[in-house]
Amino acid sequence: MKQHLSISDHSRDIAGLKYVYPVISRRAGGLSIGINLNVNNACNWRCLYCQVPDLTRGSAPDVNLELLEEELRFFLQQVLHGNFYQQYQVPESLQTIKDIAVSGNGEPSSARNFAEIIERIGEIAVEQSVFPGSHYVLISNGSLIHQQPVQQALKQLNRFNGEVWFKLDRGSSSERKIINGCVDSNDKILQRLKTASGLCQTKIQTCLVKYRHLSWQPEERRAYLDIMEQVRQSGTVKEVMLYSMARQSLQPEAEDLGKFSSEEIQQLAEQLIAMGFQVSISQ
Repeated sequence: MKQHLSISDHSRDIAGLKYVYPVISRRAGGLSIGINLNVNNACNWRCLYCQVPDLTRGSAPDVNLELLEEELRFFLQQVLHGNFYQQYQVPESLQTIKDIAVSGNGEPSSARNFAEIIERIGEIAVEQSVFPGSHYVLISNGSLIHQQPVQQALKQLNRFNGEVWFKLDRGSSSERKIINGCVDSNDKILQRLKTASGLCQTKIQTCLVKYRHLSWQPEERRAYLDIMEQVRQSGTVKEVMLYSMARQSLQPEAEDLGKFSSEEIQQLAEQLIAMGFQVSISQ
């Protein structure tokens, strides 16, 4: 039976594998091969817009690296030499691997042996001639970048010309606590951005979501632009990816969430461009 990939369905088990899954990614602009290390649906944050079912607080479980390697080799062979595109009804214009993205159902950098995992994924992608033609991406909330094992992983990511997509959804710590379940101060976030960008190319990703009264009031807009000005002055990050929700949240607050309009996102993009950032928008 044929299956269909779309930006509105990022099911982690669509390919019947434990760690590897395909998605059509708005931000990547095509086929992204996802690596899910958090198969226990555990994360150290709890973002209100998260599409992970039964999300719990915690870390990634131990990863069966041998199984991950086996799945990735098998899946890449299916995409490169099998009938993957026909089976999943991928349009011809999207029939190319845009990236391999370490993301999944929680914060991936919480996995033990994370540096070894990053290294092995990169080596298999080179072995299968996916790199250097495709990108290598770590999608992260950035909360563990101060840890030495995670920094070692970023060095491995950089070895394969990879990049970190670092989450920054709000400018004030009070709203980040509500939207992301994050208690980190602005100073900590700025320091971790500096560390990440010193080890590997880093981009900021901002999910623009409304929640009850938190609808991007003028003071929160100023707070976001203020922290972005500090980022600009530090020279650590030059690119920002803006997006809003494309898929239904599976958290209890889902019915109280709302998307930003195209006009609101464009207005923010123009302000960031005027500050000197390169900005991309995914609707």
